[in-house]
Amino acid sequence: MHSQLLYEYAVIRVVPRVEREEFINTGLVLFCKEKNILYCRTYLDAGKLACLDPGVDMEWLKENLKAFEEIALGTNPKSKISGLDVPSRFRWLTAARSTILQCSKVHIGFSENLELSFNHLFEQLVATAV
Repeated sequence: MHSQLLYEYAVIRVVPRVEREEFINTGLVLFCKEKNILYCRTYLDAGKLACLDPGVDMEWLKENLKAFEEIALGTNPKSKISGLDVPSRFRWLTAARSTILQCSKVHIGFSENLELSFNHLFEQLVATAV
């Protein structure tokens, strides 16, 4: 029998006008301590975002989402955070902040297949219209 792995995840959100607290889900980050794994993927629905704020700088946002993913994966040469260990990167990425890019509260789950669970959560919470 396969063992269930405990994992933690958070939804990455774009909050174009922080004072209004409106957001769209734009990514997912998932961490498993036991496997020392950190998954991250983003998807930006420009149409949905334009409904909240048609003036948002899409290119700037795409660059920052790319940097977020690279930091999560430890591949961003410009970021000292990218060089930290997996748990530290997850904690830094999911820390509460009041900026245009935020994460939800951290949630937990159990899975026998982390990649399958990550893909399911991503489709369910982020890319439902893709």
